[in-house]
Amino acid sequence: MRTPITLAIAMVVFGCSKEEAKPLTPTPSATPEALPSAVPPASASPAASASAAPEPHHDCPAKSAGIGSFVKPCEAKGNERLMKVRWTKTDDKGPSFSIKNIGQTTILYGRIAVYFYDKGGKQLDIKDESETPPKTKPFHTCSGSFFQGVMKPAESAVLTFSCVPRKVVPDAAATVEAEMQMVGFADATEKKIDYYWRNLDLTPNARPKGGVK
Repeated sequence: MRTPITLAIAMVVFGCSKEEAKPLTPTPSATPEALPSAVPPASASPAASASAAPEPHHDCPAKSAGIGSFVKPCEAKGNERLMKVRWTKTDDKGPSFSIKNIGQTTILYGRIAVYFYDKGGKQLDIKDESETPPKTKPFHTCSGSFFQGVMKPAESAVLTFSCVPRKVVPDAAATVEAEMQMVGFADATEKKIDYYWRNLDLTPNARPKGGVK
C-alpha cells in the first residue's frame, strides 16, 4: 500500500513533466509568412501556361484535307484549283490577270505564282532581287488580300497586282501564266481570313507552258 508521502512525491513529478511538455512560442522566423514560397508545380510554369492552344479544325473544300490554318492549310493534290488565272496583257505597271473564283466559298486572300515563257515556250528564270547578289528562281510569287475586297463564288475580275511589277518580267518573255497556289477564305464579316487552302502541285519549279492538266 502506497503511503501518503509516496503519492505526494508522484504528483510533484507528474506536474513537472507536463510543464516541460508545453510547446515554445514560435519565433518570427518560423511563422508561415517568413517561410519561402513553395515552388509552383510544373503545370503552372510560364512555359506550360504559354503553350499554344490546339489549332481549330476546319471543314476543308472537296478533294482537300487538313487543319485549315496558315501553317497547315487544307491540302489539295493534282490539278485541283479554286481560282482560274489567265494573263490578259502586260503594260508599264506589269501583267494583268483575269481571276475567277471557281470554288464554293468567298475568298479574301491569295498567293499567286507567275511563270514566264519565251516565244518557243521555254520557261524563263527570273532574278530574285531579295538576295545579294541576286539569284535566279523559276517563278515569281506574292501574296496578300489583293483582290480589292473579296471574290465570291463564280465572281471574276481583271486585276493588276502591285506585287507583280513590270521589272520582274524577263525581257524575252512572250507569254505569262499564273496559278493561285493558295487562298484564304473570308469569315462571316468578309474582313478576316477564317481558314486556308493550298495546292503545291500546281506550282512545280519546272512547269510546262499550259500548266498542270
